[in-house]
Amino acid sequence: MRAWLPALLRLALLVLLVVFIASPGWFEPLLKPLTENGAPAIYNQGSLLTLTLLHLRTVLVATVAATIVAVALAILVTRPAGAEFLPLSRSLVNIGQTFPPVAVLALAVPAVGFGEKPTLIALFLYGLLPIFENALTALTTLPGNVMEAARGAGMTGWQRLMKVELPLSAPVILGGIRLSVVISLATATIGSTVAAKTLGEVIIAGLISNNLAFVLQGGLIVAALAVLIYDGLSAIERYAARRMGREAE
Repeated sequence: MRAWLPALLRLALLVLLVVFIASPGWFEPLLKPLTENGAPAIYNQGSLLTLTLLHLRTVLVATVAATIVAVALAILVTRPAGAEFLPLSRSLVNIGQTFPPVAVLALAVPAVGFGEKPTLIALFLYGLLPIFENALTALTTLPGNVMEAARGAGMTGWQRLMKVELPLSAPVILGGIRLSVVISLATATIGSTVAAKTLGEVIIAGLISNNLAFVLQGGLIVAALAVLIYDGLSAIERYAARRMGREAE
């Protein structure tokens, strides 16, 4: 029973989350005590389901872009021809961590306008570092005997990369993506300060109107998404690691 308890708790959280964003009115009695002066307990300026989907879409697009760029940079600097670009690459991927997301948004708005675009830029820059560092670590710590066997089999550099290096590095790279996604899920909420459609809209509306119910429901949805996606990617990472272990044997 104890072995199944974490899975059951995650399933219960998933069901509760889906029910809440699909039919938030059912939870109004629970949130009503957090309101004052007859204020609405459930966010009524838009659909929670729509905002959740748009929030996830923003995070997905930014993460995919960050993954492509970060992994490509890691591959480049682990090749003999690109090794000299490692310091430059590290400087580039550190940009997002050097500037706070709010500062990136402030700089991006004059260039691309309000809406989703500046949010995507901020999340993209913020998500580069964990993916790049994990990919770099994975590609530089591959088993030497496996690489020698690949060379001995007559594989070209491209074949080694696609058939040996990237598959073996996948679990560690997924760990970086997992961290990047969780960071982006939380960071995306500030995108609503520049008119992006995210769950931050609910939180900001609650702060402006002093409505704790709005703040709580927006924050809890983001937190639940972060927990579920983190656990889901962790499971994929463990599966990839076991599969690579079996193939290596």
